Amino acid sequence: MAPGISILSEVKNINKKFEKYALKRAIVVIPLLLTVLSSLSALGRSDEILPFEERYQTMDWEDIVAEADGQTLYFYMWGGNESYNRWVSSWFAGRLMEKYNVHLQMVPVDGPGVYINKVLAEKQAGRNSGGSVDLMWINGENFRAMKKADLLFGPFADRLPNISYMDESKLEFDFGYPIEGYESPYGAAQSVFEYNSARVPDPPSDMGALLEWAKENPGRLTYPAPPDFTGSLFVRHVFYYVAGGYEDFMGPFDEEIYSRIAPKVWELLNEVEPYLWSEGKTYPSNLSRTQDLLANGEIWFSINYSPDGAADYISKGRFPESIRTYMFDTGMIGNLNFLAISFNSNAKAAAMVAANEVLSPEVQYHAASPEGMFWMSPLDMERLPETYRRKFESLPLAPSRLPAETLNRFSLPEPGADWLTRIERDWQAEVLRK
Repeated sequence: MAPGISILSEVKNINKKFEKYALKRAIVVIPLLLTVLSSLSALGRSDEILPFEERYQTMDWEDIVAEADGQTLYFYMWGGNESYNRWVSSWFAGRLMEKYNVHLQMVPVDGPGVYINKVLAEKQAGRNSGGSVDLMWINGENFRAMKKADLLFGPFADRLPNISYMDESKLEFDFGYPIEGYESPYGAAQSVFEYNSARVPDPPSDMGALLEWAKENPGRLTYPAPPDFTGSLFVRHVFYYVAGGYEDFMGPFDEEIYSRIAPKVWELLNEVEPYLWSEGKTYPSNLSRTQDLLANGEIWFSINYSPDGAADYISKGRFPESIRTYMFDTGMIGNLNFLAISFNSNAKAAAMVAANEVLSPEVQYHAASPEGMFWMSPLDMERLPETYRRKFESLPLAPSRLPAETLNRFSLPEPGADWLTRIERDWQAEVLRK
């Protein structure tokens, strides 16, 4: 055999052996490689597949902010105050857009029932994402109802960097119901009575005296019909008056206590009803309507959750200069209000960013200023940087506004949410329809 042929034959044998070896190796290696590639591909897609609620607890805050970029946020809130509406839809929305590219759309509503019913209907229809409601202004029995029905996203409050400006004790309960991180503070509220000092130079010192005053001055007092939150607030003060304090209402609802106190409350309210505005034949539907009546002189008192509401209306020419505010000598109810996120929101990251931003000292200070909305901040002033502590202390105090020391000293706690639900329901039956 020629040497060239022999070498060529040998090469062919080597190639065949290599091909067999390579084939055997491929049989082993290729499935392994495919498995690895499949795993890597799954890992690469995990951030796209897993919903935000399954990732946010382990995400850095910077990553949550990055995810919020470009999201549209539908914020449902009570729309009965022009200053609040303007501040949220203009100043705060502009800040969110400029800093985070978050598009905030304010959706004003008459009351929380609007967004509660929307979210509940979507849950019942199986719409677990792409909900029409993202962020909600909420507290009290409305928060309790949504949390118990699993309509809220969370817990999220502990992930907000600015939550560190809050007193932790204020984050535990809302109207006696455990918060557990499912809402974050938005503002503070302290009820006061707005009154016309030109007509009433020496306002009544407690609820009993006010009801007697109403009988002596027919048509000059009214309150919104519960479940409007200010109307419900008025009625709760009557309960505290009849009970001789707030203590009976701090625990879970107690039928025995309620049955002892409620009949006396309904008797007082029915007794004064003919002396109310419009002879008690109708009640204002909300705070805005009551304030209109105070502004035009039809009534001389209006209860309000905002100690700065009168100053705001005076500055805009809505109230006469003679309007002042005061608190009962026996105290008046105060609370915090919150923000919550719906379970099926597609903008949960943007909602968390907005909830965090509103707790920044700079934002709260602007909200509290005359250029903002005369807001009562929930922040713990002792936790703020010295610069902002001084700024808050230097805010101008309008003649109609009570000093912070007075507001704090005479503040009373809210009853538990179970009490509110029963009180509002029974007022309809025992007062409105009697």
